[in-house]
Amino acid sequence: MSITALQAALAVGSGGLIGLVLGLIGGGGSILAVPLLVYIVGVSTPHIAIGTSAIAVALNAAFSLVAHSRRGTLKWPCALVFAAAGMIGAALGAEIGKAIDGQRLLALFGLVMIAVGFAMLRAPEKEGNPDVRLTQASAAYLSPRLLSIGFGVGLLAGFFGIGGGFLIVPGLMLATGMPLANAVGTSLVAVMAFGLTTASSYAWSGLIDWPLVLLVVIGGVAGSFAGSRASAALAANKKLLTLLFAGVVISVGIMILVRGMPLLFMK
Repeated sequence: MSITALQAALAVGSGGLIGLVLGLIGGGGSILAVPLLVYIVGVSTPHIAIGTSAIAVALNAAFSLVAHSRRGTLKWPCALVFAAAGMIGAALGAEIGKAIDGQRLLALFGLVMIAVGFAMLRAPEKEGNPDVRLTQASAAYLSPRLLSIGFGVGLLAGFFGIGGGFLIVPGLMLATGMPLANAVGTSLVAVMAFGLTTASSYAWSGLIDWPLVLLVVIGGVAGSFAGSRASAALAANKKLLTLLFAGVVISVGIMILVRGMPLLFMK
């Protein structure tokens, strides 16, 4: 689409908001990308919003991945197996998503937002085993879990065009028993892989607005930097921030669902 100066500013601001949330609470911000692009920036169709957000989220994940890699929190073998299976799922999910009416897909996305918001309200699970490793000895029981859960999460991420970090983190913890701190860092490999896979499918169909991608990424990098700095200062209030963000996600999801409810029941 032809981007006006106002839309450019809104795109940078939307990217900044996504990055800020990611920096503040460590996940969930990317689920706002599609509704922000549709309702705030004014992207013409949900499919273009999905394709554009997929590549933007993947690039933002790549920036965050560098920082987490330096901290040594990534479990690379687990990440690569999970991501490889998920890329197959994401490619299939993207093809299915493109075949569905854009407005109906957006209404289904509203349902996912509501589910994610309520999931964020749950108390975190126990810490887990920081020494878990995917080795020749552990592969017999870890690999089937990583492959099956990775494929399922990738399928959903590709279908809705989202990074899927809110699904990948618990998926990795379920598959391996790794702690939350490791799952957050490790998940970025899959977020990047799923996003690029979905974006490739949408790009092939001409459903990505590349100038808009650049603007959202610029905003996202700035927002992530500001969010990471603010996170340390607001560490004591992080639970409150998560609860507030969950409330926003649920509210936006309800709005999208109410607007698209008639489409879900159309033949």
